[in-house]
Amino acid sequence: MKLLFLGDVVGRTGRAGITQRLPGLRAEWGLDFVVVNGENATSGAGLSAAHAKALLEAGADCVTLGDHAFDQKDMLSFIETEPRILRPLNFAKTAPGKGARVYEATGGRKVLVAQVLGQVFMKRPFADPFSAIETVLKTHPLGGAVQAAMVEIHCEATSEKMGMGHWCDGRASLVVGAHTHIPTADAQILPGGTAFQADAGMCGDYNSVIGMEKLEPMRRFVTGMQKERFTPANGEATLCGTYVETDDRTGKATRVRMIRIGGRLEEARP
Repeated sequence: MKLLFLGDVVGRTGRAGITQRLPGLRAEWGLDFVVVNGENATSGAGLSAAHAKALLEAGADCVTLGDHAFDQKDMLSFIETEPRILRPLNFAKTAPGKGARVYEATGGRKVLVAQVLGQVFMKRPFADPFSAIETVLKTHPLGGAVQAAMVEIHCEATSEKMGMGHWCDGRASLVVGAHTHIPTADAQILPGGTAFQADAGMCGDYNSVIGMEKLEPMRRFVTGMQKERFTPANGEATLCGTYVETDDRTGKATRVRMIRIGGRLEEARP
């Protein structure tokens, strides 16, 4: 299978990048399944129902959220009616929606998608992500219940993301990090056959501070004081993500590539 994960969509420019480019990339690359993280797509904080629909209509098979999962309040009800939206497995136990589902890719093949939040340096305490993903992987074995499994670890620390990669090695097709909005240069296939990248980066304007207009973040760094809200930068988006090819028989990765399309960063394709 040919799988694509696209990192955090930030604001209007990130949404435009997805809606303008993803349909063509699906056709050009022959993609079988696409996951997009959309948790910053609405004004840089959360995802509204309307913007979720736009990402799905553009070609996302699944849209993941994150620590900002319910910053847009209509997502509390929308996620209950739209199974293609996932919130983290280890979010509050009373949170609506689900953190893992099995979806159908081209040819009727089954793909597990699961998302967990990390604990290191995060503002709120979340339940243990390693225990949370363990149960899901045990009940959806590669080459058996599913032909591929994609795990997103949404957190700050690259060490925690790497730990999750090795924890899932041989049991997931891809473990990919999100949340920091900066792509890491460590795409690889781990010894057990799991593709890994510590952070896929964002889909947004890189002439910014992690997708936000520069002035307010710089002011806070210099003065320690807040004057205005962060607002997403509106230049051309770079779509950043991770591309993986897998063996249907085993579910393991055979190829992994970092993706950068459009905008300011050097282009990288499969």
